[in-house]
Amino acid sequence: MAAAAGLALAVAGAVGVAAPAQAAVPDAHGFVLWNGAAVVPSGTWPPATAVSAGGGGFYKVVFPGQAAKGGVVHVTAINERPIWCQALKWGFSGVDEIAYIGCYRPGGVGIDTPFTAVFTSSSPPDGIPGHYGYVHADPSGGIVSEYNSALGSGNVVSATGGPGEYLVRFPALGSPGPFDGSLQLTAVNSSVGAHCEVAKWASNPASVDVLVFCFDGAGAKLKTGFNLTYQLERSLFGSAYPPKYFGYVWNAPPPPVPNLGPPPTNFNSIFGTGVNAVASAGPGMTLVAFRGLAQRPDTVQVTAMGHTGEFCNLLTFWGYNGTTVLVRNVTCFTAAGARVDTGSFTSYNSEF
Repeated sequence: MAAAAGLALAVAGAVGVAAPAQAAVPDAHGFVLWNGAAVVPSGTWPPATAVSAGGGGFYKVVFPGQAAKGGVVHVTAINERPIWCQALKWGFSGVDEIAYIGCYRPGGVGIDTPFTAVFTSSSPPDGIPGHYGYVHADPSGGIVSEYNSALGSGNVVSATGGPGEYLVRFPALGSPGPFDGSLQLTAVNSSVGAHCEVAKWASNPASVDVLVFCFDGAGAKLKTGFNLTYQLERSLFGSAYPPKYFGYVWNAPPPPVPNLGPPPTNFNSIFGTGVNAVASAGPGMTLVAFRGLAQRPDTVQVTAMGHTGEFCNLLTFWGYNGTTVLVRNVTCFTAAGARVDTGSFTSYNSEF
């Protein structure tokens, strides 16, 4: 309890103490795989990334040498039980980036669990093929941090429809549509358990538009901060080639189960569009296979799509069959913690 309290106080305090230098997109990034007791090297970069457990589902992650202003954090719980993780706070300290993470079960009670987390921050100029953008929004829909690969900034977040409902627009990242690319979404809240899902989305030549719904631990709509990232033929870090090995796939909301989205939502950096596989592994569970992408260190993130407080995690750590990455399985739950067939986005990214 003392460790958890100390970590909570650290979350409440400031972390930025020195201005980091600008670099090519991304300015900085890192990812980590925590198995519940130790950092797993095959799912972690930089190699010296460290995790401190504060108890009660609270964690401090230090990404060495990755200090950057703003940026976003995405985190996915790894557990057979209905558990989600969220970002509490992050910022730079000297040359390092420090992220605080909280993990919860339905009801909003903190709980320890393995997880996988990603931090990335970008600033112009860009000049990389494909489209990429992110927003860190506050509970009122104000933009705390953002990036747009076409404009540098200019994304729009509007609180709409009621508490916990937000419309996000990435202008100038348009594509033929109606669906192109992929999304990752993570709640940001340092006070209570919160999770967010994609309720609706679309792409068109002018923009990418995403309707975000956020909920508290009991499944009620909640005004909360969140991080949303859009990728189209780019890695979740914002870069492409390198890394050479990355991919994403959208399991559109059922029925049927599974229900692959159109080819532009199913991308593989080695083989192109439409080649990643999705199969039902039982109620609420989906096996995802990324052919030809296995290259460690690597990371996986998942996000739910639905309307009533669904959330998704990973049943266990991803594995490999030759050069195929096996995500076994993306597991989705109702707000109350029952397994449910719902939509999901899965993003695989290697460092190389």
